[in-house]
Amino acid sequence: MTKDNVIDLKKPEAFVDDPITDILRQGSRRLLAAALEAEVDAFLQEYNEISDNNGRHRVVRNGYLPEREIQTGIGQVAVKVPRIRDRQPDSQAGRIRFTSSILPPYLRRTKSIETLLPWLYLKGISTGDFTDTLAALLGKDAPGLSATTVSRLKEVWQDEYQQWQKRDLSNKRYAYFWADGIYCNVRMDDRQCLLVIIGATEEGNKELVAIEGGFRESEQSWVEILVDLKRRGLRTPPALAVGDGALGFFKAISQTFDTTRWQRCWVHKTANVLNKLPKSIQAKAKEKLHQIWMATDKKEAEKNFDAFIETYNAKYPKATECLEKDRDVLLTFYDFPAEHWRHIRTTNPIESTFSTVRLRTAKVRRCFSSITVLTMAFQLCRCAQKRWIRLHHPERVADVIRGVKFIDGIIENRIAA
Repeated sequence: MTKDNVIDLKKPEAFVDDPITDILRQGSRRLLAAALEAEVDAFLQEYNEISDNNGRHRVVRNGYLPEREIQTGIGQVAVKVPRIRDRQPDSQAGRIRFTSSILPPYLRRTKSIETLLPWLYLKGISTGDFTDTLAALLGKDAPGLSATTVSRLKEVWQDEYQQWQKRDLSNKRYAYFWADGIYCNVRMDDRQCLLVIIGATEEGNKELVAIEGGFRESEQSWVEILVDLKRRGLRTPPALAVGDGALGFFKAISQTFDTTRWQRCWVHKTANVLNKLPKSIQAKAKEKLHQIWMATDKKEAEKNFDAFIETYNAKYPKATECLEKDRDVLLTFYDFPAEHWRHIRTTNPIESTFSTVRLRTAKVRRCFSSITVLTMAFQLCRCAQKRWIRLHHPERVADVIRGVKFIDGIIENRIAA
């Protein structure tokens, strides 16, 4: 019997180190080296005019630090950081030192790897399986990513999360809040969902305000979060809070920030209404719903709102009732700057961040502790926050915080003029 039809299967770590990956790794090494050289040259140029007692340049190059390897998405990349020497340190100011901003001291892995670890953990990979998993992704030599190292990282992340929960908020003012309860298919020991609040700062940036575990978006869970924000110094209430149909949040914010107005998320409301209609007419009904919240002013929106009710009320009263009961809070956004409408009609800042968590997080047999899930979700949000879109025309945020009145998205006194 011949063995012509027998094929040897390679292990994952064997084919990760292919020629293309090796070329990419070598290119990355050269690019990183060039960037470090440019950085140290700029540093030396800054001190070029300073001389020692002998008239020589005081700050000069002094070889390289020992070579070290950085764990990246394409495997290990070796690098040497240039070193400088201060020939005559100042007795008062001390020695001039060079610290690379590109490659900080003790850095051993890139941020993309730091982001990967929480993802893998939330997907059900245990700490003991990290080495094998990362070897298949990053190559067989993935030092520093053992079970012990991952456990140590988790402890650091938990400490960061707990310190973040205690941060002072007395200097913070938010124009808008987006709030939602996230069910991400990870079973927690004593909590059933993640309660998330994102805020719009005075500068028009979106940032994570709170992330806690809660019991099915209950009013009490939201009250605890909002009261804690006030306890840590948040005195100015947000002008508008955007959320889905969970009344627990809106009831809670009415207790804690009674001047904050509500905006019902149009994405959630559209889904709720369509669920009460036959599939055969959902596409057409969706277009009519879009005509409401895409109207150029509130009067047109009300007209389209009434048209939808008239069209579907006779045959599908449950659908029209679902829409009608939230008429006021669905159209609140018209009383805010038109430049911000695209941001405040939905809870998209939260939905887009956690959509991948909802889709990719696998259910696992074991049950996670609440602090573990919260820590990993916090890390993911912190990474995602860097990519959140800034509010269009951020200069309007100051007007919102000051309580300037808008009519159909335009400042009231400008309409009068």
